[in-house]
Amino acid sequence: MIEVESISKRWGDVVALDDVSLSVGRGEVCGLIGADGAGKSTLFDILVTLTRADGGSARVGGYEIGREWREVRRTVGYMPAAFSLYGDLSVRENLEFFARIYRKPAGGIEELMGDIWRQIEPFSRRPAAKLSGGMKQKLALCCAMIHDPEVLMLDEPTTGVDPTSRSEFWDALRRLAVERGKTILVSTSYMDEAARCDRVSLLHRGELLDTLVPGEVAEHYRGTLYEISTEDMKLNARLLGVLRDWSLCRGCYSFGDRIHLGMALDGMHVETVLGYLRAQGFDTGGAVRVRQAGPTVEDLFIQLTSSAQSAADDEDDLSTTCI
Repeated sequence: MIEVESISKRWGDVVALDDVSLSVGRGEVCGLIGADGAGKSTLFDILVTLTRADGGSARVGGYEIGREWREVRRTVGYMPAAFSLYGDLSVRENLEFFARIYRKPAGGIEELMGDIWRQIEPFSRRPAAKLSGGMKQKLALCCAMIHDPEVLMLDEPTTGVDPTSRSEFWDALRRLAVERGKTILVSTSYMDEAARCDRVSLLHRGELLDTLVPGEVAEHYRGTLYEISTEDMKLNARLLGVLRDWSLCRGCYSFGDRIHLGMALDGMHVETVLGYLRAQGFDTGGAVRVRQAGPTVEDLFIQLTSSAQSAADDEDDLSTTCI
């Protein structure tokens, strides 16, 4: 339903997208992960025909985004990153407005959105601007679904939304994919949400680093990952400094109240890490604990972006040397 082939886009000297290719099938939820400035919103704008690509091609719902842009717009339900509904109109008035645009009955949203609409309905007379963050996003999803599109494109739809509303929102997306066969491309900065996708594409500075199934992260991760915890949180800053100075370290960062340490080699043992920490004066008999951990999507993303940054730095050094 979404086929992207070698899409590229520049804004002046800035490369927003560099030869990006991906696909999303019918009934699939694909997550797009990337930091601010990675190119996520630019890709969405191209796919919903708000911006033209400089190179490459894409088809959405079987329609070519350049020649058949009208058909693409009828096929897609789009939620931009910024709240884009009319704040001075009520919930009901916003729905009726979008229903008129698509020449659809506003009442059809009750069947399409089920529980999500039932949560919003008690506030149907309230101005959209006065809704909570979670309710605003649920209303925006209902407006995007008003014409029962085959494809949904959602750009960071749950940013700033409370955890309960985020979970309810994602439950609704899963039902739309499974029960109604909707094709969904959604960007998110929350790694727990990425784990709920069928596949995840990792975008960094306009480059697609990898596409994977969340349950297969370990197969893509290079090396061994360890989790280090301590009863004394004051030790964390010192631990980070010492571990980052270790020649075998390939990435060390805070992960909640713990530390994740990536090691250069496969087949290493916990005792290797414990021995190094003991040599640095840490009490590994109780104050500091180490265990081997399974990498998450976030761990893989950090590893891949670090590698991409190192490669870019090496190129810059080489260019400087040549000059």
